Amino acid sequence: MASHRRSRPRLGMPSGRRTAAGLTTAALVSLALLAQVAPPATAAPREPRPSVEEVRQRVDTLYREAGSATQAYNGAKERTDAQQARVDELLGDVAEHTERVNEARRKLGSFAAAQYRSGSAHSTATLLLAADSKSLFDQSHLLARMTSRQQRALTDYEARRSAAATQRGKATQSLASLTAAQEDLRAKKKSVRAKLAEARKLLSRLTAEEKARLAELERKKQAEAERKARELARQQAEKEREEREQREREQREREERENSGDTSDGGGTGDGSGQGEDAGAGDGSGDIRPSDPALPADTAKAQQAIDFARAQLGKPYVWGATGPDSYDCSGLTRGAWQAAGVALPRTTWDQVKVGKRIATTDLAPGDLVFFYEDSSHVGLYIGEGQMIHAPRPGANVRIESIFTMPLYGNVRPA
Repeated sequence: MASHRRSRPRLGMPSGRRTAAGLTTAALVSLALLAQVAPPATAAPREPRPSVEEVRQRVDTLYREAGSATQAYNGAKERTDAQQARVDELLGDVAEHTERVNEARRKLGSFAAAQYRSGSAHSTATLLLAADSKSLFDQSHLLARMTSRQQRALTDYEARRSAAATQRGKATQSLASLTAAQEDLRAKKKSVRAKLAEARKLLSRLTAEEKARLAELERKKQAEAERKARELARQQAEKEREEREQREREQREREERENSGDTSDGGGTGDGSGQGEDAGAGDGSGDIRPSDPALPADTAKAQQAIDFARAQLGKPYVWGATGPDSYDCSGLTRGAWQAAGVALPRTTWDQVKVGKRIATTDLAPGDLVFFYEDSSHVGLYIGEGQMIHAPRPGANVRIESIFTMPLYGNVRPA
């Protein structure tokens, strides 16, 4: 009968698999709908990679800041060394005064022993055992029992003990000052190292192509600096020629007056004195020109300084170094002029205050050339727009144009 007939199964998957397939299809549809509603998550935007020019500017800034921090370190190091020497001196004084106190105490002890043997040790023994001997011996009845010799020994003991206490107080204060200076020195050293480490990190991230580009930028910079140096050399040669012709003209005029019997000054001295006034006045900035007869360049000493600096070519820059194996910029110039018998301070900030300021067009070999707005770098001028200097970490003492860096000013030490 029809009611007992089994329904024919539908062709295709079993019922269980049909259910799974249906769910899978529904899930896919849901995912597609969600994808239309919510955009796919994206990674956080990366910071733009700095250009080679930006890296170069940042590295230059870091080196300049490190140079300034180095000068601060040099000054702090010099002060710390001086304080250490002062502390050592005071500690030596304390030891000496302590020995004198002990000597005075031994002398009083000999008096006490003598009194003990004679049976009258009360006053001196009380003195030696008392915490405050002065207050004890202010008592008139004890003083009356002491001989004049014992009283002199007591006075000497008290004076020496007071002096020792004073020296100990000074030493304590100096030690506290030294500790603070050493902390400041460590902070400055940390600052220099941090800036140099950042510069190395920036350079290490450059690709080979970027490093080549950076080298090309440096070559262009050096070429421009050399062009300016040649122009300065031309200006200096022209000025020297004009001054030589002026001197020769004045000499001829003097000879003509002497031959004609005219012994008056005439007009020849007018040109000479006028030229001298202009040379001394400079350009209104307070500079004194090398042609000023009141301040000639000491060529012998300058040559000694240059010879010393040339002997250091190729040695590495090390911040805080003063030779003989490595130098920083002010350590090199200080050593160079020291070889010529001229003492210079340790830092560029102090070296720029020594001698006389002069114009760039009046630079002579041996002069000091300072750079950057804070005068934190210095080189030794050798003529024709060139200098010897210790440039920066990673570079050696070398000859370069003075226009490699922004000029601050120039000084003639001697």
